Order: sequence, then C-alpha cells, then structure tokens
Amino acid sequence: MENLFTPSARNALVIAQEQAKRFKHPAVGTEHLLLALAIETNGVARSVLGQFNVTEVDVAEEIEQFTGYGNLRTVKDDYLPYSPKASEILVNAQEQAKQLNAIKIGTEHLLLALVQNDNILSSRILLALDTDIAEVRKVTLRKLGVNPATQNRRSKQRATSAEGTPTLDSVARDLTAMAAEGKIDPVVGRTKEVRRVIQILSRRTKNNPVLIGEPGVGKTAIAEGLAQKIIDQDVPTDMQNKRLMMLEMGSLVAGTKYRGEFEDRLKR
Repeated sequence: MENLFTPSARNALVIAQEQAKRFKHPAVGTEHLLLALAIETNGVARSVLGQFNVTEVDVAEEIEQFTGYGNLRTVKDDYLPYSPKASEILVNAQEQAKQLNAIKIGTEHLLLALVQNDNILSSRILLALDTDIAEVRKVTLRKLGVNPATQNRRSKQRATSAEGTPTLDSVARDLTAMAAEGKIDPVVGRTKEVRRVIQILSRRTKNNPVLIGEPGVGKTAIAEGLAQKIIDQDVPTDMQNKRLMMLEMGSLVAGTKYRGEFEDRLKR
C-alpha cells in the first residue's frame, strides 16, 4: 500500500507511528495522523494547518488532554496497527485522491479525509483549537486549484444518484447538482434561516422544517442556500454528500388521468 502514497505522505505515516509510540498508545489513531501532518514539513497539509495556527505543539498538548499517555511498551521497530477510524481515514484519503485525479495520495488527501468526519478525535482536537473544519477543507481544495463549490464529489452516498432514482428525477429538480454546476445564484441575507433549517434537519425527532410565506419572500432561496452548503460541506457530517430535491407538484400529477396513478407514482 505504501506505493499509493507520495514521499511526504509516507513520511507522515512513519511519523504517526512514532507519535503513537511516544504516547505509548496501542494503535495509530486519527489524532496521531493529525499530529504527523502538523510535523511533516514537505506536505500541503502542514501549510494549510499553519494558516489556521494549528502547530505540532498544539496538537500534542490536546492529545495529552484528551487521551493522556498509555502504558504500552514498544521497541523502535515495532509496527503498530491502525485503529478502525484511522483505517477508514486511509481508505477515504485514497478516495479523495481519486476524486481529485491525483496519481498518489498526498498529505492534502489525508487532511481532507480527516476533516470530512466530525466524530473522530482529530476533529475534536481541531475544534478544541477553535479551528473551522469546513474552512480547512475549502483552503486545502483551493491550494490544489479546486473550487470547493464545484468539486465533483464521489462518495458512497452518490450511489443514490439519478441512475437509482429515475422516478424522483422525472418529477423533481436536484438543487445540489445545480449548486455544484454553479447554476444557483449566491444567497444573500438568509444565513440565519439556512442555519435554522440545518438545525431542525439534524434533530432526532420533529425534524421537518416548513418554510411559510408569501410568493417572492425567499423560501426557495433558503432551500438553494442549503443546497450550496451541502456542496461546500458546510453542514453536519450526517448531511454531507446528500441530495436536496425540489419536488414539482405539476410534474407529479401530470398525466395521472386514471384512479390510482397518482398514488402509485408517490409510492415509487
């Protein structure tokens, strides 16, 4: 698998091993990967982290705060396994490199994989350092010459794309696809409303926001603003890589002249 990585990324993985041993931890975790990216001088990742004032010392101190030192005894040449979360990051980094048409996995792809998941220790460390994770992703992509708003993101959620939902696509518009293609105008002055919609959608129960208002007051703009945030991945992890569809009622009822056709179309 080492051949899949750039020299700087390979060195970062070696550093992650060293740091896990330094903390006497039994496995290389996402926190050690983040620390390694802050140490490796030749990678894009360190440059990005530096822009957010995330340093090797800061990350090491947070690791000590979150996990402390373990009691594992190792020798220099011992190989530590990767934790399940860290293993997922390596797989995700490979996917990030593939999406960005990179020949090999670099430190930037490792960083992109780390900031894509809010529920891992490395992300909690970044948050503890007052780091805007969504901005880290955007800056990383821009350093690679990629516009975050138009990046072609391929992920497992893409399995539910147009090919898998022909009926839905025939009666609805994919706002996220339109946002990715730059077909949606920037939404101005609706930040509070969009954030409130995201908050409601993230609830475990009572999670159906309803936008009410006269025609022209900006209800559609709020939905479009949400679509843009999904594309920018400026949303909670559970909402990332999702599709936002706008159902056209006229298209839904069109051609349903016989009893039961409308209900059948809804079921599909």
